[in-house]
Amino acid sequence: MSRSNQIDMTEGPIFGKLLKFSIPLIASSVLQLLFNAADVVVVGRFAGDNSLAAVGSTGSLINLLINLFMGLSVGTNVVVAHYFGAKKQDELRDTIHTAVLVSIYSGLILTVVGVLGAKPILTFMQAPEEVLNLAALYLRIYFGGITATMVYNFGSAILRAKGDTQRPLYILLGAGILNFVLNLIFVIPLKMDVAGVGLATVISQIIAAILVIVLLIKEPDDFHLNLRKLRINRMIFTRIVKIGLPAGFQGIMFSFSNVIIQSSVNTFGATMIAGNSAAVNLESFIYTSMNGFSQGALTFCSQNMGAGKTDRIRKVVWISQGSIIVIGGVLGALFLLFGKQMLGIFSKSPDVISAGMSRLWIIFTTYFLCGMMDGMANSIRGIGHSLLPVISSLLGACIFRIIWLCTVFLIPQFHTPQTIFISYPISWILTFIANVIWYNKYMKKLKI
Repeated sequence: MSRSNQIDMTEGPIFGKLLKFSIPLIASSVLQLLFNAADVVVVGRFAGDNSLAAVGSTGSLINLLINLFMGLSVGTNVVVAHYFGAKKQDELRDTIHTAVLVSIYSGLILTVVGVLGAKPILTFMQAPEEVLNLAALYLRIYFGGITATMVYNFGSAILRAKGDTQRPLYILLGAGILNFVLNLIFVIPLKMDVAGVGLATVISQIIAAILVIVLLIKEPDDFHLNLRKLRINRMIFTRIVKIGLPAGFQGIMFSFSNVIIQSSVNTFGATMIAGNSAAVNLESFIYTSMNGFSQGALTFCSQNMGAGKTDRIRKVVWISQGSIIVIGGVLGALFLLFGKQMLGIFSKSPDVISAGMSRLWIIFTTYFLCGMMDGMANSIRGIGHSLLPVISSLLGACIFRIIWLCTVFLIPQFHTPQTIFISYPISWILTFIANVIWYNKYMKKLKI
């Protein structure tokens, strides 16, 4: 097997290889975030606060709809990494061809659900009348091209399983630049408003999907993709679903609770929606930085389980946790220090900036807890157990946040946006503690 564009995670120093894996992945994730950030910045600057609120308020809904299928890409990463570490070449090839076909089917299902359900779901979320039609239009365009998003993410998950995080970075660099240029063209001279930013995102994602498929087709080793051999291997698909479906449900639960939170935020009007949306975009950059090490823990644990080298897993987990704490703490402090200036990129309105800062003060001082929670959950998935982290998330995040909004938030003196936002760090702590308990249980079973 060719040694180019891959990392053997079963031998040698862990931290250096974790950095080599995670840094390009972080850069890729940041570029992917720039798709939406560019949408929000351009539309906020040149189309107004209602358009900013329309695009920004769709994030939690988009995540809710796609997270189930994105969980399958996590399952793909784990299964490919396991077979790669175990050097089971036939199973590796079957997994790759199964995953690519699953990504296409996933995208088609999401297109139907997203296009038909956009306006009814937004109405259920209590989107203000002045925002509703614009947000629905953006969602329909976005989900019209969601198959490309699925193909890219599954394809990059396959490459990531062998440590190749650099080439997906190059793809997203080109696609990100294209997205930003198209945003400027469609919104400023063509005055297409939210339709323009949606179309720019779809075109860019299509280009990214095509390029990642080309990379897989040109792979000279067992990662080679032959489009004529696309088929679903039932045994492989079952393994992907067994790991990926619980991960997807966890994402859905977090997104569902965020949709409930977004609905509560919506009751404070368009200014708060716009400020909250801008703040969420800033948070995403810190989250993806922490998530690079979380994904590293997932893939490193998977390869070492496949190779039977369980003694390295505990070292991987704590090195990744330490990295997450450092990067989350440092970036949280820096982003908070320059919060007003960064929010000013999205909107010139002092009221919108003030609304955004009310969220950032709570989130950025505690955001490393979110990274620790995800890192521990991914470590558990990497060793082959995906169900119990879902139970932790169900109790610690989803149910807790809903109870919080139905009790504390309804008390008149606590009926404020700040009360909504404080539910996040509390839920992260509860879920992290539960995940640590599950992790230690599995480590004892592995006799580490």
